[in-house]
Amino acid sequence: MDLLDNREVVQMAFQGNSTVKKVILNRPHKLNALTYEMLSQMMNRLKVYENDSKVRLVILKGTGRAFCAGGDVVALYNFMTAGHWSFGANFFKKFFNLEYLVATYKKPLVALIDGMVMGGGAGVSMLARFKIVTENTVLAMPAAAIGSYVGETYFLSRLPGYLGEYLGLTGARLDGAEMIACGLATHFVRSKDLQLLENALSEVAPSETIEISQLISKFIGKPNLKQSSAINRLEIVNKCFSGETVEDILLALEKQIESGREEKWIVDAINSMKSSTPTGLKLFLRSIREGRRQNFEGCLLHEYTVICHVIRRTIGNDFYEGVRAKLLEKGKKPEWRPSKLELVEEEMMDRCFGRVDGDDWEPLQLLRRSNLVHDNNVASKL
Repeated sequence: MDLLDNREVVQMAFQGNSTVKKVILNRPHKLNALTYEMLSQMMNRLKVYENDSKVRLVILKGTGRAFCAGGDVVALYNFMTAGHWSFGANFFKKFFNLEYLVATYKKPLVALIDGMVMGGGAGVSMLARFKIVTENTVLAMPAAAIGSYVGETYFLSRLPGYLGEYLGLTGARLDGAEMIACGLATHFVRSKDLQLLENALSEVAPSETIEISQLISKFIGKPNLKQSSAINRLEIVNKCFSGETVEDILLALEKQIESGREEKWIVDAINSMKSSTPTGLKLFLRSIREGRRQNFEGCLLHEYTVICHVIRRTIGNDFYEGVRAKLLEKGKKPEWRPSKLELVEEEMMDRCFGRVDGDDWEPLQLLRRSNLVHDNNVASKL
């Protein structure tokens, strides 16, 4: 029985032949949101495939109109409010170890990202060696709005300029063409050609990076980068989102409006940030700034510590309040505490980046692996 979903459903599917395996997220009615059982099954199967000498590559995909909407935070909320916050700690411990496995995987991993990919779904797929997007792909990282970001500090902090701050603080979206332009994705393939590519990978079963790249190149389409794309306004994005604090960033955006630059993306960014949890925004900004100075493992370790403080309510209840108001009672206005950015003290931030006291808590222990991927290798995947 699933820890986070008590219905008997097949949440994961595993297909393929003896040389090419397919790991398929199979909760289309929930946009393939991740449960504890899904994380466990993925980890177990990926380990089996990695140790099977006949397997040459693994394909990761989702069913339905989404690749993955991230973790199932509503189910997580229900379990933690009915039981104990350690349910959430166990979920995130499993999630971060899955990320680590994907990032250090010995065999080529091809992520077919067709449709919505959010939060933890991006955290996993962005670490695959090959990240294939389509005209249907939409990436969004909205979790900082309720203070529950996970698995994104590393890859967002490696984006050009301060694009990562912009995406994480505002929940702004990128399409497939933009993901190619900023280096998040490796290949752009039209959705209509995705099944043909998948079939070709299964038939040819290439195992070397160059062979896989050459095969994918036969199906590559031309991405259409819109004139209004955030990639085309990086200069102003950098100017606004390079601010030292969240308050500085908001002020810089508001100054753009005052100077007559009433562009929709600026208005949307301001409105989004003002409706988000002040604590969550400050936690995310500090996290991404620290992430730039840390290697991949360091990012996972500090993110796990922060999210444990969040779900334990060390400095507040905003995660639970955000899920209640925004996801359960959709359309309700959350009552954030503290309610203003200036009321979030630095000491509160320090506590969230320090050890969790009590409850027999232990820091994240990553499963040691023989082919540990260090910073430069992971960065090359991004």
